[in-house]
Amino acid sequence: MIEEPYRWVEAIANRREYIETQLAAGSPIAALGYGEGILFLTLGQARQKLFEIYDRIAMGAIGHPGDIERLRMAAIELASTEGFTRSAADVSLRRLAHYSLSPVMKSAFEQVYGPPFLARLLFAEIGAQPENDLFLRVEYDGAIATNGATAAQRSQDFAVLSGTRQSTELMESFRKSEHAADASLEKALNTALDAWSIGHMSLGKEDVNALPERTAFAQHRQEQVGANSIEAAVLERKGAGAIRYRLLSEKEARDLIGD
Repeated sequence: MIEEPYRWVEAIANRREYIETQLAAGSPIAALGYGEGILFLTLGQARQKLFEIYDRIAMGAIGHPGDIERLRMAAIELASTEGFTRSAADVSLRRLAHYSLSPVMKSAFEQVYGPPFLARLLFAEIGAQPENDLFLRVEYDGAIATNGATAAQRSQDFAVLSGTRQSTELMESFRKSEHAADASLEKALNTALDAWSIGHMSLGKEDVNALPERTAFAQHRQEQVGANSIEAAVLERKGAGAIRYRLLSEKEARDLIGD
């Protein structure tokens, strides 16, 4: 069946539709730069969705826990091997995504007789200066997105990840209007939580193309914060050691957002 080109295209289309359906309910993740680093934030009830990958690199993911763990371990192994055989300074997110993870995910997606990765990945790498920060989104088919940034202007100081394209676009639209690169951690947490609320509200609503009223997503935010745990982590630009990743406690996050 798959020997004929049109049958292969049909199988790929069915595969894409299946994966999109499986990922559609994934809780959004927001990553944004602030005055002292990069913040990752999401809400949930059980499993971890934010991870340290290497000294200056962090990852957020939605999808099947088993596939996320396989990709996380692959990323850690690749980064660690690169750091050991060369140096820690040679480990870069661009190399990790473009030459390692993306080809693996693309190959798994196109091999229609094998299982694909049911996962979307969001990465951030902190640089010496804000303009050196890098945000990347890696899709289940290996495609790499940078929020529309060009090669010359690759960083927009934020990135988002959600279960549907519509939800992602609304979160991006909100972040563009609310962006403040020099914000405090408190301000960044509140803005990220607002973006998360907008993305979460739009899941499963295909006819929503405009940002909701502030009162609407503020109410949704309050309800969800009360029903879920807050998972937040930061990459600190001026950390004392090589590792810049720090997971915020639930209490610290709630104290900062005032909920």
